[in-house]
Amino acid sequence: MDKKEEKEIAKIIDDQIESVGEEIKELTELTKPISLDASIGRLSRMDAINNKTINENALREKKRIFQKLERAQERYKKGELGTCLKCGNDIPVGRLKIMPYTTRCVQCAGR
Repeated sequence: MDKKEEKEIAKIIDDQIESVGEEIKELTELTKPISLDASIGRLSRMDAINNKTINENALREKKRIFQKLERAQERYKKGELGTCLKCGNDIPVGRLKIMPYTTRCVQCAGR
């Protein structure tokens, strides 16, 4: 991977960190406790509780992706981005553009 491609991947990582960070803020708001004082019907309360559970799962997933992106950013700063952690081969640039936080090449990820 050349320097231009590295910078492109680093920009993708930065953009995704910002985007996922915003999503985390939104989901955090949506997962706040449902007040018993809220005047909603019984079915609406059940829907609200169900939606809260779905949003909590989405929040956990976004936090996990955010951590992976931060680690990818650290690997970029160390000059290790794009190298498979398992076999040491290069990770294809196309794969990094789609999943910039990936740590394994296609062959190792498939095993």
